[in-house]
Amino acid sequence: MTSQTGETATGPALAVSVALERDGRYLLVLRANPPAQHMYAFPGGRVDPDEALDAAALRELEEETGLKATNPRPFMTFDLSKDDSREAGRSNFLLTVFVADDPGGTAMALDDAKAVGWYTPEEIRELPVPQSMTTCMDILAQQLQAR
Repeated sequence: MTSQTGETATGPALAVSVALERDGRYLLVLRANPPAQHMYAFPGGRVDPDEALDAAALRELEEETGLKATNPRPFMTFDLSKDDSREAGRSNFLLTVFVADDPGGTAMALDDAKAVGWYTPEEIRELPVPQSMTTCMDILAQQLQAR
């Protein structure tokens, strides 16, 4: 596996997401498709072959919300076990969460996002979210409070 692009020989599938913060709220999408279908998460998705992780993160954000963020910075990486037995050939995803600069504007539910919204860390804890999302949100919220 390479940490720079979506190219993997035999390792986990690479995925990315973007955490955008605006006035103490974070942008989430309600996923329409697997993985994490019917759950809220940061906008993101799979990395294309030979695509840089940061470029994939910005592409996925724009495809799902219409927002064009800048200055993506890797924040955390999670090794996610695959829950879908239909993809037995892939044992897991390696998800890298980026933080990026908020471009402003109105987010829209596009691509495979059923809905979008801005949520406080407290509200996020009440939503159906993947465990990795809760872990990441807790660390982001701590950093936001420290500012």
